[in-house]
Amino acid sequence: MKFGLLYEMQRPHDNYTVDYTSLINETIEQCQLADEMGFDHLWFVEHHFLTTFAGSSAPEVIISALSRLTKNIRIGFGVVVLPNHHPVQVAERLSMVDHLSGGRVEFGVGRSSPYEQMGLGIDPRDTRDIMEESLNIVPKIWQTPGLFEWKGKHFDIPQREILPKPKQDPHPPIWMACTQPSSYEMAADKGIGVLSFGSGAPAGMKDHIDAYRENIKKANPVGGFVNNQWANFTLGHCGDDDTEAVETGAQAIKEFFGPNRPYTADRQDVYENLLESWGGVPDHLEASFSRFLGEGEQDLGGGGAPRAMLGELPAELLADRGVIVAGNPDRCIESAKRHQEIGVDQLLLIMQSDQVPHKKVMRSIELFGKEVICLLYTSDAADERSSVDLGGRRI
Repeated sequence: MKFGLLYEMQRPHDNYTVDYTSLINETIEQCQLADEMGFDHLWFVEHHFLTTFAGSSAPEVIISALSRLTKNIRIGFGVVVLPNHHPVQVAERLSMVDHLSGGRVEFGVGRSSPYEQMGLGIDPRDTRDIMEESLNIVPKIWQTPGLFEWKGKHFDIPQREILPKPKQDPHPPIWMACTQPSSYEMAADKGIGVLSFGSGAPAGMKDHIDAYRENIKKANPVGGFVNNQWANFTLGHCGDDDTEAVETGAQAIKEFFGPNRPYTADRQDVYENLLESWGGVPDHLEASFSRFLGEGEQDLGGGGAPRAMLGELPAELLADRGVIVAGNPDRCIESAKRHQEIGVDQLLLIMQSDQVPHKKVMRSIELFGKEVICLLYTSDAADERSSVDLGGRRI
């Protein structure tokens, strides 16, 4: 299992006012340390209008900087919100950053939330179709020598040579942000990896992972290869004091999924009025609107506690079940194993949050690299060696 850090770009703030210079500088410093400590991936979201929750509104900018400031760690767009961008520009920008990084870019896709879509003048009802069409276009641009053209429902691209092509051959690995079973099925059908954003215990995801592994065998890949990988997301905090670190992780996930953000104040009325004008919720938007209207809120991961209940559960229970990966290094190892044992390929951790000051984030990254990642990698290698006898036969 590999390890990644996921960045919404948050830091402690006063009265919902964020010091963005400090936020950017701290983020770069943390990512450089993660590279040195042996983390495998960095991932940056794309969000708009989410005051204090996400400062990553232009991930391509900070990813470009990090591509020159890091050496080994892979850097992921987690995700490019395809309905927000023309696919030609997506292909060009990803290719350019892939060259800047020496071929270390990962390409995640998604379609964001109605709140953000409407703020950019995008009709939420169209976003699934736009995303699927754009997802088909971008890899084809990368793999088409010479002139490329496309005529579709949302995009009409006349014959043009679109450059540069990516450094990675045939292109960066493709992933999709997924929050429900229909998304896992779509990812498998298209032969792309899953970035699973849930809030339940990893044990509840095993059936979904098993189904994804079976379904992807029948994939019709949108790209030049099948990216059969599953990544699980959660909050992470590794500290010297076990009790303090567990409490810090629990508080972080409670606030992460909590309602204490400026942009949540009046959205219920906004959405109720919108749905009245639409005459109801389209089927493919039911999950999104149920969350925004506070109806049927679920963990979005297929098992475990609903998001609203996270704050009521004991911190140690959250850590022991792997809902969070928090505590001293020994407890973090055990929590990480909860994900490893169900077949997760990459564990995505949010360590930087508005509940944790920069100094503690840096210590968490350092401890995790030196005492969690190294030990788990060593354990994996030992398990692999013990499963092969002297004749090379599996035993």
